[in-house]
Amino acid sequence: MEFVKFSLEGLDEFLVFFGLAVAFVAIFLVLYVRITPYDELKLIREGNTAAAASLSGALIGFTLPLASSIVHSVHPWDMMIWGAIALVVQLLVFVLVRFTLVNVTRRIPQGEVASGVLLGAVSICAGMLNAASMTY
Repeated sequence: MEFVKFSLEGLDEFLVFFGLAVAFVAIFLVLYVRITPYDELKLIREGNTAAAASLSGALIGFTLPLASSIVHSVHPWDMMIWGAIALVVQLLVFVLVRFTLVNVTRRIPQGEVASGVLLGAVSICAGMLNAASMTY
């Protein structure tokens, strides 16, 4: 019985941090699809690979620093602060790419995979740097 008690230590913390992470991912997805000038989910349902690559990269790019915020947090409030910072950074990355790479937001709805992959890769790279910057 001691083994079971020891094995389940930390379950309550796990549930809190995991629940917060799921909530942050949901919030990120809602905000991300709202700031893009096209409906990724509709495009993905229609088989648009460029939109799938772009949204997948954005999601991975956000969850990397979110995971880092969980690892380095001492309290759920700490995780939420750094999770919010990660969310803002990743949304700003999209805005910067949108205005830096001319026509990228027109090419993705047209199914140009190269644009979707590039936007997704930039999001992942930014997420890696974002996560690494959280290690102090």
